Amino acid sequence: MDLFGETENWETKLKPILKKYKGKKHPLDYHNIYQLLVMVVLSAQDSDANINTISPALFDKYPTLNSLSKTDLDTFLPYISKVRNHGTKANWLLEIAKTIKNDKDIPLTMAGLTALKGVGRKSANVILRESHKPAEGIIADLHVIRVAPRIGIVKENKDGNKIEKDLMQVLPKNIWSEIGMAISFLGREICRPKPKCEECLLTDICLYYNTVILKN
Repeated sequence: MDLFGETENWETKLKPILKKYKGKKHPLDYHNIYQLLVMVVLSAQDSDANINTISPALFDKYPTLNSLSKTDLDTFLPYISKVRNHGTKANWLLEIAKTIKNDKDIPLTMAGLTALKGVGRKSANVILRESHKPAEGIIADLHVIRVAPRIGIVKENKDGNKIEKDLMQVLPKNIWSEIGMAISFLGREICRPKPKCEECLLTDICLYYNTVILKN
């Protein structure tokens, strides 16, 4: 088994999770791309569940990017006060709103999205996937960072951008759009920090299962 080489047929090996999670909506409970943009910025170093909790009141007050562009920091802050690093994120979001102004002008390319304050490659990949735009990378959230090396697709690394780069080298481009989210859902549901291997669809090809679990 070539653990980290490009000779592995990962598209075939990962087909069970690609099939299971194909097209499944991101756990952030958004209803349009404006909401998703705001929520991915807020969710950095915070939980999707927490952002889902505060978002109804936030979007009731600010239903569009244009409405957000017309507010000020003191008025905006109470709506996101329960979010981690809310002060910094508030400034980022107000700058984004004042720069773009209208929902229809939200850029849907990697370069356009990552030019915005608070939007890194992970967030941009999520927005591109959810808006059905061509993938320019692979979602590498904290679940993917944990799970992809466990399976044996790439070597372990704490840097999401490095994990993404390594994944892009070994996975065919035609699965980029779905595979990151599929691995993320696997990590959320089954391949937890303490994995539930008995429920996993990938035990036959998983490095961790075959080298750690089976030998204990």
